[in-house]
Amino acid sequence: MKTKKLLVLTGGGDCPGLNAVIRGIVKSAHSNGNWEVYGSIEAFNGIIKEKTEIVKLTPSKVSGIHVRGGTIIKTTNKGNPLSFPTQSKSGKITYTDISDKLVKKIKKLGFDAVINIGGDGSQAISQALYKKGLPIIGVPKTIDNDLSSTDVTFGFTTAVQIATDAFDKLVTTAHSHNRVMIMEVMGRDAGWIALHTAIAGGAEICLIPEIPFKLDVVISEIKKRYRNGKGFVNIVIAEGAKMGGKIIGKKAEGDQNIKLGGVGLQLRKALEDQGLEPQVRVTTLGHIQRGGTPVAFDRILATAFGVRAFEMAEKGKYGRMVTYVNNKVSDTTLSKAIKEYNFVKKSHYLINTAKKIGVSFGN
Repeated sequence: MKTKKLLVLTGGGDCPGLNAVIRGIVKSAHSNGNWEVYGSIEAFNGIIKEKTEIVKLTPSKVSGIHVRGGTIIKTTNKGNPLSFPTQSKSGKITYTDISDKLVKKIKKLGFDAVINIGGDGSQAISQALYKKGLPIIGVPKTIDNDLSSTDVTFGFTTAVQIATDAFDKLVTTAHSHNRVMIMEVMGRDAGWIALHTAIAGGAEICLIPEIPFKLDVVISEIKKRYRNGKGFVNIVIAEGAKMGGKIIGKKAEGDQNIKLGGVGLQLRKALEDQGLEPQVRVTTLGHIQRGGTPVAFDRILATAFGVRAFEMAEKGKYGRMVTYVNNKVSDTTLSKAIKEYNFVKKSHYLINTAKKIGVSFGN
């Protein structure tokens, strides 16, 4: 029987649990005995480059990697084959659709299946390539938990734990100095990390992209916590929360996406400009939330996702993405997986939970 070849890649931002997925795929393929697994370095870039960068993934290669953060096959958010950046001699960057060329090259290299581990953007690419005839399977990955077809994505729980650990430390220093402490966490369009951290850490104020906040309401909530200059307030704010109806960030040269960051500092400045008496301090966690050892839940979920993804390749179930729904690992079509973004709905039970314990959303 002919040995089949499977290509694995990780796209978008790094995320705790990526290595556990890779390990789950490789070990499952080894148990099958009829598949070889290869990794494309830096998502599809490993295939796109003229000198192809792929590495054979063996059981010894992936031994013990499930406890490591990051991804052993690297990742990038600048390798979209549907809009691939090319720099001319003059330095100008243009974007070209090279997906047809990519699909042909993957097939020419003899790969029978592709597993793309990534978030909503990566799975939109998966769907487009599937339509062009690529036998591809998606594995959901995002610390933002913004894919609606799965109850949770691996990496999210670790990101929340990291944020909560940091927040716990800020609570004690806020109390010691009678300060207002602002902690900015990740969350471009979805405020799941901020919401979970606010409840777990006991925040007084939680500001997320889905609920526009008013500065005067935030100030009013802060003042309620102070008597004769004594008191403290802890605020969790998602990077995508809107100050004055606008997101805070900038578009870097050669990057199609706005790099978010700085809303915590903008909020501090706005509070101080309004003459807020307590001292205000800001902590921005940034990429700390993406790194480090994944918690046990994420290792388990990621491993289960990897095993399921290989089983789907084994059965030829292409054009689909692995999911976790009602405590069961399953799968759905890629088109359904990317159909609806997983925003925090105002009707979500955690919004009600937060409000009932006194958390203000600044609205």
